[in-house]
Amino acid sequence: MNTNLTKLLYQIALTQIEGVGDILARNLIDTIGSAEEVFRSSKKSLIAVKGISTYLADAVLDPKVLENAEKELLFVEKNSIQTLFYTDDDYCYRLKECIDAPILLYYKGNADLNATKIISIVGTRKSTNYGNDFCDNFLADLVSDFPDVLIISGLAYGIDIQAHKSSLKHNLATVGVLAHGLDRIYPSGHRKTAVEMLENGGLLTEFPSRTELDRFNFVRRNRIVAGMSDATIVVQSDSKGGSLITAEMANSYNKDVFALPGRISDKESAGCNMLIEDNKAILLQSADSFIKHMQWDAGKQINKPKQRQLFLDLSNDEQAVYDLLATIESLHINLIANQLGVPISNLLSVLLTMEMKGIVRTIAGGSYQLL
Repeated sequence: MNTNLTKLLYQIALTQIEGVGDILARNLIDTIGSAEEVFRSSKKSLIAVKGISTYLADAVLDPKVLENAEKELLFVEKNSIQTLFYTDDDYCYRLKECIDAPILLYYKGNADLNATKIISIVGTRKSTNYGNDFCDNFLADLVSDFPDVLIISGLAYGIDIQAHKSSLKHNLATVGVLAHGLDRIYPSGHRKTAVEMLENGGLLTEFPSRTELDRFNFVRRNRIVAGMSDATIVVQSDSKGGSLITAEMANSYNKDVFALPGRISDKESAGCNMLIEDNKAILLQSADSFIKHMQWDAGKQINKPKQRQLFLDLSNDEQAVYDLLATIESLHINLIANQLGVPISNLLSVLLTMEMKGIVRTIAGGSYQLL
């Protein structure tokens, strides 16, 4: 087995350990080193890792873990599946900022998962013409100004599949996040759309093949939908449901959340109206209002660059931010991170220092501009 496949084998194995989730797996990597080193460690070394009990150490050393990983590796190779480990450069950088992000993703498709602009669109499985038409019209309007935006959803009935179909209709890349492995499509009736998405978008999951459909897996799926985008749009939702869970997760990740309002008598809009009333979502009326709130229109170059401010004592990181903002009216923090290729967690401390120095200021929607 070549070096890359050996490395992947141990990365897959790290996700197969009973009782060890993404956070504990990251603790193991951070403390011990690589995934391979984890499985070559002694029981004593494993127990020394924060959160790893004797029981979990035994689970790591169980031979069945590597046996199962070998089966999954064969499936990945046979089906030309791309894997993304959380330490890889091409792992979704937005998702990486989330504390509970999956350590390993399985992906088939051609979309850039680190696209400059990414939107998640979610909603009820029992959508109405009102919600479906909004999806189609919203994306038709959006594509005229931002043809490279990536649309994320969950391939479920209702708003999810409408978002995917409308994306394909308007030639927007769209990725479906699955609650199972890439050895199946659920619901099976969406297979045709899923195949089309492989040509302009893709399918993404944290689950290996042979994963049984489980209600909790759909909740886990939702955190990926929320975490890998700049904003989550809830089109229609009852007062309870997976869409509201996705919105809550997006809020917990400090992502923008939007909701389409509806009549108070419409059950399918109860959840959206509640999100807006509780100030957990921005009222969404159109693509134009969304673009305005996201400050995407402010990210365009202006004709006259700002004159360089003199005698500033700037660090290298601060200077990079300053130079970027010097010729742009304002820019959203996600776009700054993308342009500079730095994690948002690091960028936040730089921007905070620059605010304290009176160099930049925050404006609505999470954007920054020079003073």
